[in-house]
Amino acid sequence: MLESAPVFDLGIVIANYNTRERLRDCLASLAVQRGVAAIAYVVDNGSSDGSAEMVRREFPNTQLISSATNDGYAYANNLGLRKILALHPAPQYTLLLNPDTVLPPDALAQMIEFFRAQPEAGIAGPKLVMANGKLDLACRRSFPDPENSIYHTFFLDRIFRKSRRLARYNLTFLDENKIAEVDSVVGAFMMIRTEALRQAGLLDETFFMYGEDLDLALRIKRRGWRVFYNPAVTVLHHKRSASRGSARARYEFWRAAYIFYKKYYAPITRRPLRALIALGLALRGGPRLIAQMRRGLPPAPNAAEIR
Repeated sequence: MLESAPVFDLGIVIANYNTRERLRDCLASLAVQRGVAAIAYVVDNGSSDGSAEMVRREFPNTQLISSATNDGYAYANNLGLRKILALHPAPQYTLLLNPDTVLPPDALAQMIEFFRAQPEAGIAGPKLVMANGKLDLACRRSFPDPENSIYHTFFLDRIFRKSRRLARYNLTFLDENKIAEVDSVVGAFMMIRTEALRQAGLLDETFFMYGEDLDLALRIKRRGWRVFYNPAVTVLHHKRSASRGSARARYEFWRAAYIFYKKYYAPITRRPLRALIALGLALRGGPRLIAQMRRGLPPAPNAAEIR
């Protein structure tokens, strides 16, 4: 008699680049999750620190996808997402998870229960707390539309943290311990209803790192789904373990801001505001981004290319 294929509640993708010790802690926390049948894919982006070997040796039940080169966060996650979407049946929920996170044992079960209580939820994320005990502000955000981008670029959201207008980018005026509907949560822990992911398509690989989670959230919201911040679940996030102090990471952050603006807002932005946004991006992104802005961007993938 043929054995039936395992049925999973959740598919998990972890894109890793040279964060072996953090990845070990993350996978160890996944191994003790209660009440959830999950399959996890680690996509290793050509790490040189033995990450892939560690996964093979210590976590044999984790699916390992090894890429010879580092082609970016979106590219790596898409390799895992395609595997999840090809499962029969596919899990009802999909999780993008960073290797520098550590989950309490009931985190996944609680997040899935939240989805079941919110049938209109397409995306949800937990409260992410950094090692210093402070909230990771990226875990609940508004989209960087032209107005929000100006406030963020010129630090007004940091100066006026309680302003409902000036601080909308990181929503610092909200109570961090209350559920909130938001524009986006962060890709460090972004749980997605798989049906919504199928409708919106995969991550846009025009983004190398940063911005692809905002882009996916916007596409999912445009299909009628809602996005929630759920602080009933708290996850530790050792933020920027793979990119701390990296000039490339700083450049990619502002390049992502430029891509997002060009993709969604540039055509509908008035000329004086466009000039102000360009100035802000140039000041924060530096000469390399200025050169990129002069060259323009390659066309974004069409819907078929990100499925």
